Amino acid sequence: MRNKENIQTLLQDLRSASDKEIHFDEEAIIAAYEEKNTNHQSLAIKILSIFGGIMACLAFLGFIFLAQIFDSQAGLIILGIICIAGSSYFSRLSKKTITDTLSVSFFITGFALLGFGLSQKGDIIYLIFIVLALCALFLAQSYILSFISVLIINGAIIAFAADNNMHSLPYIIIALQALATTFLFLQEAKIITKNRTFATLYDPVRTGMVFSFLFTLAFLSLENLVAISVFYNYISSAVIIIAILYVVTLLFKTLHVTNTMHKAIMYVLTIALLLPTLLTPSISGAILIILLSFLVNYRTGFVLGIIALIYFIGKFYYDLHFTLLTKSILLFVSGIIFLVIYFFTHKKLTANEKI
Repeated sequence: MRNKENIQTLLQDLRSASDKEIHFDEEAIIAAYEEKNTNHQSLAIKILSIFGGIMACLAFLGFIFLAQIFDSQAGLIILGIICIAGSSYFSRLSKKTITDTLSVSFFITGFALLGFGLSQKGDIIYLIFIVLALCALFLAQSYILSFISVLIINGAIIAFAADNNMHSLPYIIIALQALATTFLFLQEAKIITKNRTFATLYDPVRTGMVFSFLFTLAFLSLENLVAISVFYNYISSAVIIIAILYVVTLLFKTLHVTNTMHKAIMYVLTIALLLPTLLTPSISGAILIILLSFLVNYRTGFVLGIIALIYFIGKFYYDLHFTLLTKSILLFVSGIIFLVIYFFTHKKLTANEKI
């Protein structure tokens, strides 16, 4: 088995490189690797499982509506809790695709029923959603359910802000999400080696935070939001820009950029590129995801970041809050800076390859 040979070769190299004698439990390492490969599902399968769960949820809700169970709020709440608890339990029994799909179906259905049952209870619904999603996150430890739980937690916070007309809160949430996402990307090694639970939850939580961050940015870019002080735009954008500059510093080490002059030029170009995004944190947020994903070689995040960047730039171009001349100048200047950064980095990388 090729993977087994690669693992044994890697362990042997680690022993040779160390001055001290190192002992590895090879059988446990190989068994864990094989188990991960056996239970691994592609992103497409996970997405299909989620959409399948949503469709099954809608069909089940239609049946409940025809059965007139919606008339009893207590019945909806009890049935919702049973669905959430049952899906969390069954997701631990098997990691098969069919089990995941059923778990997702009942999980989403449970929260939908709970939402209908608590619809008249005011803001308490958001707190209950967050608590239940946190419990499911740590108890189920299933990739898809953990991913959905992260989305529910972030979505409940945004829904609370929107429902209570707290239009400044999403901008603060954006700043916190940017910091949390950056922390997850940059502290991967420390997190997954903390304990087994953190290692299991890391991938779905990271993916969930990326989606939540981009969804919140998209929410802020909607044209029908009430206009608020531009000060809140500056706060969230400033936090994201600082995070980007820190990631650029780490990229210098990765790309072996040591010349002080070259670093200074890149910092100046980066700041010049990001300054226009002070008015639109969505664009700088997408750039942050792209850089973080490139740094840790996270392809899913990289693709999502590029798609989001294209969408947010298009959204900005059609934003009626700015004149066409202003938007054209900002996009034109940003494009020139992008090209300058590309040619500068391409020249440096080519020079390093020749050396």
